[in-house]
Amino acid sequence: MANPIPDAIRGQKYISLTTFRKTGVGVSTPVWFGEEQEKLYIMTREISGKFKRIRNNPKVRIAPCTIRGRVTGKEFEATAGILSGQEERQRARMSVRRKYWMARIPFLWRRNNGYLEISF
Repeated sequence: MANPIPDAIRGQKYISLTTFRKTGVGVSTPVWFGEEQEKLYIMTREISGKFKRIRNNPKVRIAPCTIRGRVTGKEFEATAGILSGQEERQRARMSVRRKYWMARIPFLWRRNNGYLEISF
């Protein structure tokens, strides 16, 4: 069983997702996220850098942040996975759509979206 979502992350509007290049250098990005079953779900383009970096290294760090990415709390280590099953992807999409009204606008979401699952 996975560890629960840290209280510092639960209910936040944005999180800073730090992924790692092959050289070990971290790259932080503020992202929207959905919460369900003690996991976080993030939607991003499959051609994005964070998606490619997670494919190479699933270790990530997350922290609460502002819309501009300024970290506002403690950072936590986590593991990211790329969702491939249609049912898993649909659950991830719905968790993000419940939280953010803009996620319901069709032109923002394309067929080449990738979904990430973050567990602790």
